[in-house]
Amino acid sequence: MRILFATLASLAALACAPVSFPPTPPGPPVRHEASSASFAIIGDYGEAGPEAAAVAALVRKWQPDFIATTGDNNYPDGMQDTIDANIGQYYHDYIAGYVGSYGGGAAESRFFPTLGNHDWRTHDLAPYLGYFTLPGNERYYAVSWGPVDLFLLDSDQGEPDGNDADSRQARWLKDALAGSTAAWQLVLLHHPPYSSAMHGSTRALQWPFAQWGVDAVIAGHDHDYERIERDGIVYLVNGLGGHGKIYQFGTPVPGSAVRFNQAHGAMRVQATAQELRFEFLRADGQVVDTRVIAATRR
Repeated sequence: MRILFATLASLAALACAPVSFPPTPPGPPVRHEASSASFAIIGDYGEAGPEAAAVAALVRKWQPDFIATTGDNNYPDGMQDTIDANIGQYYHDYIAGYVGSYGGGAAESRFFPTLGNHDWRTHDLAPYLGYFTLPGNERYYAVSWGPVDLFLLDSDQGEPDGNDADSRQARWLKDALAGSTAAWQLVLLHHPPYSSAMHGSTRALQWPFAQWGVDAVIAGHDHDYERIERDGIVYLVNGLGGHGKIYQFGTPVPGSAVRFNQAHGAMRVQATAQELRFEFLRADGQVVDTRVIAATRR
């Protein structure tokens, strides 16, 4: 009995131990030359069911150039036996090198996920890293599509390159932003720097995004939609992509302009060199919020 207890305790300690990842740099961005970009952002979507299916149907009607996510791609625990039903069932034909069972994949990468805390529950990220083919270390990376540069971060505490403003990951972002020549710079991450809902704001992720040249920061984690205007830029929480549980709001954080939690939905983004347009739509197609940024300051 003592031997069994010791064995179980050892296994538990091993499961919780930090995983060592090879020191792979983020690598060059995914690049697609175009004069404009029209794309979807979905968050906290990775729970197969009617809600996720409705959001996927909405997104497909838009025929986006690509789809990006704000994390929690594979509920509940990021496991191999759930990943294809949670993701590939709805978005397989946007995924390059698709290895699932729902049909063919994409010839070119058109699905760009961000890691969430539920994806990290495997500790080694093996199902996620095996399912997607992403640049560099595959945990954080950049996508340059026409007039938009997207920087997809890993905001989880498990990220070996850190998640605060002094981390290796943050230094990579700062340098990449300094070298960006696109009309617009967007940051996607899972944990929101600012949020008025259940999880609330994440102080460690309140990086000087505006100072570094970011136009908008899009997060998930809280299952709602919120637009927050701070420091002269836009912060968005986009976590209504399909998980069955929707969160309630608490006291609005400073700068909170729009809050919505009545239905699932997704964000549509349209970008030219002159204008960046964000829309959040319910799964039934009703527009909840629109925010347009003009390039007058450039």
